Amino acid sequence: MKFVDEATIDVVAGNGGNGCMSFRREKFIPFGGPNGGDGGRGGSVFAVGDRNLNTLVDFRYSRRHEARNGEHGRGSDQYGAAAEDIVLRMPMGTIITDVDTGQVIAELLVPDEKVMLAKGGDGGFGNLHFKSSTNRAPRQKTPGWPGEARKLKLELRVLADVGLLGMPNAGKSTLIAAISNARPKIADYPFTTLHPNLGVVRVAAEQSFVVADIPGLIEGAAEGAGLGHLFLRHLQRTHLLLHIVDFAPFDESVDPVAQAKAIVAELKKYDETLYDKPRWLVLNKLDMVPDDEREKRVKDFIKRFKWKGPVFQISALTREGCEPLIQAIYQHVSKLRNVVPEDPDPRFTSDNADAAQP
Repeated sequence: MKFVDEATIDVVAGNGGNGCMSFRREKFIPFGGPNGGDGGRGGSVFAVGDRNLNTLVDFRYSRRHEARNGEHGRGSDQYGAAAEDIVLRMPMGTIITDVDTGQVIAELLVPDEKVMLAKGGDGGFGNLHFKSSTNRAPRQKTPGWPGEARKLKLELRVLADVGLLGMPNAGKSTLIAAISNARPKIADYPFTTLHPNLGVVRVAAEQSFVVADIPGLIEGAAEGAGLGHLFLRHLQRTHLLLHIVDFAPFDESVDPVAQAKAIVAELKKYDETLYDKPRWLVLNKLDMVPDDEREKRVKDFIKRFKWKGPVFQISALTREGCEPLIQAIYQHVSKLRNVVPEDPDPRFTSDNADAAQP
């Protein structure tokens, strides 16, 4: 399936039905009175987050979504029927923005939660609605209200706990295939990964986290080189970034330290907030380094890279060192998932809870 993370659509809610002006006409009933019903409500347009979707490709080819109008009111006290609503199912993590105002309408973060995109128009009043003791034969009626129409921009940011960052062919796809249920394309040429891949890592029973693999970055990505930084947005909701470094490049003239510094520079150019996220260094492809040289080369890399954070030495191909990395990631992510809100409800603080007890 083609991966699409941006789309622009038009949503149009239905208009309300018009009210009816009618009077009861029956034999032997000279003063039947008004009996014109109200119009029906127009259909609204809603969005719902769906866990089973991972792309906006459906909205790339279906750009206009229009709800039906409500029925008009009729005589004999008949009200018009309301039109059915339209529900658009979108991937979790979709940000919906009004193109004209630039206002963010919603972020789909809760599964199956309905968000209104365009409200249907209310139905008009029939003359039955205007009957009173002083106005027994009203000839007023009102038209239905028009439905809302909006031009919306959809932007998908995948929901993942951990994001993989690195140069092309650093082994990101091999790693996510080794530790999760994802099966990305793996080959010995650059830019094998053309769109983000998500994988669920099972640590133990009822213990798991989600990893996102994005296409590799190269120097100058902020200016559009390679695949640019189009997919870095998918790392903005992660709790942790893993900087994957190819520790044994095929070309001996390539310096892993220079490549790692280039990635950090591109990250900082793109977004300071993303640059400030917790980031761990993962030195990959150690199976291609002789055992007696590993320790020396690792120390030299850390010294030249001036790295002071956590360092993991792995081989994604042989799974060497992957299990300690998985356990450390889960311990880190599980703590962040249960963070107490910055401004908790004062009614449920411990002091007030103790005072409320008899």
